Amino acid sequence: MGESALEDVVHVDTTVQEKNITYPTDSKLAIKIINRLNKIAKSHGISQRRTFIKQVKSLRLDIRHYRHVKKRAKAKRALKRLRTIAGVLMRELRRKLPQCCLFEHYQKDFLLYERVLKQKIKDTHKIYSLHEPQVYCIGKGKDHKQYEYGSKASIASTAKGNLIVGVVSHEQNLHDSHTLPEILHHVETSRGKAAKQAVCDRGYRGKREVNGTQIVLPGRALKRDTRYQRDKKRKQCRRRAAIEPIISHLKSDYRMARNYLKGAIGDHINLLMAATAWNLKQWLLAIFWFFFPWRKLQASQIL
Repeated sequence: MGESALEDVVHVDTTVQEKNITYPTDSKLAIKIINRLNKIAKSHGISQRRTFIKQVKSLRLDIRHYRHVKKRAKAKRALKRLRTIAGVLMRELRRKLPQCCLFEHYQKDFLLYERVLKQKIKDTHKIYSLHEPQVYCIGKGKDHKQYEYGSKASIASTAKGNLIVGVVSHEQNLHDSHTLPEILHHVETSRGKAAKQAVCDRGYRGKREVNGTQIVLPGRALKRDTRYQRDKKRKQCRRRAAIEPIISHLKSDYRMARNYLKGAIGDHINLLMAATAWNLKQWLLAIFWFFFPWRKLQASQIL
């Protein structure tokens, strides 16, 4: 198994590791900010002029019909009122917290809340979660799920053995072609040998070579290529699809579908644990077939 991990050709693909957050809307974030501010005041015994709990409950009901044409104006007014309430509570706490010597402790949170309340629909680098502010939105063009909220993950596997030899969680939403230097560097450091070729899909257009590694992309054959070179490239690109079920197994069997670990470091840890579990299973299967080869023969006869 050690030699199979040192193959010259690797397959590279990206996927999304979703965070454990709800579908983000401006109203949800505003209500969460209001609840947090009221909780801060209550925990430190700060007397508030008003908590707005009853009004927030009615405003939440008004926002339910945001998509309805005739009720959209009412929903917009409710959202605006929620933001106003959050601003009122925040200003009140800023006046009264210095008396308890707690202003510096909550200053970072208040700056985050202000940024959330000011952001617009078409802004870039938006905040989608209060407890996971580093989460970004990834649009992969899927019919069943148009947008995913989490972090982009690059995965590299060997062409023949299907062993995962490199994984990287990206803290920024990069184009697929810009993720290649990181993942290929991780492949080199994890096994002590750089890959000669990396077979990718068309999403990696724009790169032909990265740090000495040739990038193989599907496309029209060159006129100067021989028949052997054309067939070899075609087989390589067809074989690249083997990484897709690996990613599916990582998500369905090894808990990569939803990441419950906090922060960017949690993304790295969850991805590494899923890849380690996959490789461990591959090694156990190889050991099992080595000691019980007749079982493999029986399975092939049944199929």
